[in-house]
Amino acid sequence: MARRSPPRSGVGGHDFDAKKKRKVAEIHQALNSDPIDVATLRRMAISEGGLLTDEIRCKVWPKLLSVNTEELPPLPGKELREDNKDYQQVLLDVRRSLRRFPPGMPDDQREGLQEELIDIILHVLKRNPQLHYYQGYHDIVVTFLLVVGDRLATALVEKLSTHHLRDFMDPTMDNTKHILNYLMPIIDQVNPKVHDFMQSAEVGTIFALSWLITWFGHVLSDFRHVVRLYDFFLACHPLMPIYFAAVIVLYREQEVLDCECDMASVHHLLSQIPQDLPYETLISRAGDLFVQFPPSELAREAAQQQAERTAASTFKDFELASVQQRPDTVLRQRFRERLRTEERTESILAKPRTNRFVKLAVMGLTVALGAAALAVVKSALEWAPKFELQIFP
Repeated sequence: MARRSPPRSGVGGHDFDAKKKRKVAEIHQALNSDPIDVATLRRMAISEGGLLTDEIRCKVWPKLLSVNTEELPPLPGKELREDNKDYQQVLLDVRRSLRRFPPGMPDDQREGLQEELIDIILHVLKRNPQLHYYQGYHDIVVTFLLVVGDRLATALVEKLSTHHLRDFMDPTMDNTKHILNYLMPIIDQVNPKVHDFMQSAEVGTIFALSWLITWFGHVLSDFRHVVRLYDFFLACHPLMPIYFAAVIVLYREQEVLDCECDMASVHHLLSQIPQDLPYETLISRAGDLFVQFPPSELAREAAQQQAERTAASTFKDFELASVQQRPDTVLRQRFRERLRTEERTESILAKPRTNRFVKLAVMGLTVALGAAALAVVKSALEWAPKFELQIFP
């Protein structure tokens, strides 16, 4: 299904413009609140259209990551490149990143940005020696560079690298594989038929690796779609990208089931991500699935090994350090509103609820009692159980 742009003329266009103006006003009101209303900013980043413009992202992204824009670090110097063990690999990756820059950008401007990109990466790695560079990291960094500029990007990327991305920056891929292990249990909860087909094909989860570790920046050609997803991911739990990966697979259900049931065919199909995905629909669906099937419920099936220091397991620390940041509460509230609409419709038929629906109703009650954030944080702390399953076939 092709993604259609909102109408810009006639009655529809007027409605769209009015809705956009209201959203911009609400964002600015949240930014000007004392203290800043980060909960509203998260809701704006998650809701349809995200943060709308790069100008707004420059103001909101730092708040979502709890970065003080009044105390930004100085720009990194070229001395970082001397005797740096990562420099050559970073240089190679950045030189290959031409497609990540806007088409038609003058060569000298692009080359200047590539130099800044190298310096940002090396600066973050030097200041955080526990982090290890991985191929694909530059795809995330360049997105921040293009949106907010080098100095602010340096601060944002450093915070992101020590929280959301930290599992990918371990010396081994164990934690990254563990996160990938959540993909199949999510699919199984929603569509056992697709899950069983993929299991029979022994396709594994490697097809989604580049999606996960670049936050889809490496595989999406339209920069607007990339930054829209970054709005969403920055406002949510660190595991949200794997839920989004799952909804992409689920959206392509018929293509998957029509494919030859062998590893090569299914891997090839899923590796070629469509560029015309209905992003807003999938974002909404991913948020709903996170509420329905939180990580704590999937951990037993997804577990590979005990992960002592994972992004999800330290999400509580990050959340407590961020004023009013409750991304999962935002998702649960949105899901609760949808649930109420469905309940009003179904009450006419007076049918008994299924177990799953009762569970979701209880989840809505939990939000009403103000305990939703606690429940999600608890699920994060239980994120890595101790027994072993096979990750890849």
